[in-house]
Amino acid sequence: MAKSLRSKWKRKMRAEKRKKNAPKELARLKQALNLDKKGEAVMADVQEIATVVTADEIKKQKDVDMAEMEGAEGQMDLDGKRNKKTQLDENGQYPVWMSQRQAKKLKGKRMSKKSGKGNKKKKGIAW
Repeated sequence: MAKSLRSKWKRKMRAEKRKKNAPKELARLKQALNLDKKGEAVMADVQEIATVVTADEIKKQKDVDMAEMEGAEGQMDLDGKRNKKTQLDENGQYPVWMSQRQAKKLKGKRMSKKSGKGNKKKKGIAW
């Protein structure tokens, strides 16, 4: 679809518009960053808007975070109160990620074992 004459013309016109507006856009960007003669931004104005953090501080903070992670050895918080066979927790609830169909299937297995009717064959046509 992008090969029609109309779309080619539109792309061409957009490219020309970008060329025409590029100098204005650059001037507006420099003015927004408040660049001085050397080409460096004035940090006093920027600090009012955002917190300025040097790269060294970020690296140090990352090293500290990594050391804390190694101390915890990266263990996940597993739900230890859940029965592994039935997937039920202490309140009799299935996990949120389990679909209704899976829960119904597990419930059917559980109920058939409880009532002892699990050995019967189902009625119907045997293929």
